[in-house]
Parts: sequence; structure tokens; C-alpha cells
Amino acid sequence: MDKKNALRAGALASGTTLMMLLMSSPALALTRDDGDDPGKGLSVIETLGLYVVTPIVLFLVIAGLVMVLDKSDKQPKRT
Repeated sequence: MDKKNALRAGALASGTTLMMLLMSSPALALTRDDGDDPGKGLSVIETLGLYVVTPIVLFLVIAGLVMVLDKSDKQPKRT
């Protein structure tokens, strides 16, 4: 019984995947829409700066501000 259910689940998953691949048409992404005006592409350095360096710098700035502006005591008070 388990083998039959596994076969049925596999057939359903593969059928669903196949239908999704057939229904999506990536070839239509090559045709431009009316009014479409893409700009020039980014270079490798611009892409790395925008998606790698900028988030790291922002993280470091925010972490630094949190550490500098931390108002809590360094040692917890004992009673």
C-alpha cells in the first residue's frame, strides 16, 4: 500500500511540475512591451557594490550606532 501511495504522489508531483513548465512561457520574456525603455546594464563592479558592499556597510553602520548609543550599564547591578 505504501508503494502505491508513493507512486501516486510521485506521479502527481511530476505531473504538476510538468504542467507548470509547459504553462509558463519564458520565450515571451524576450518580446518588449509597449513603452518599455530599459536602461543600460550594470557592470560587475556596480552590481557587487550595490548588492554586496552596500548592505554590509549599512549593517556595520547600524551595528556601530547601536553599540555607541547603548545606554544600558555594562555590569548588571547586584542587590
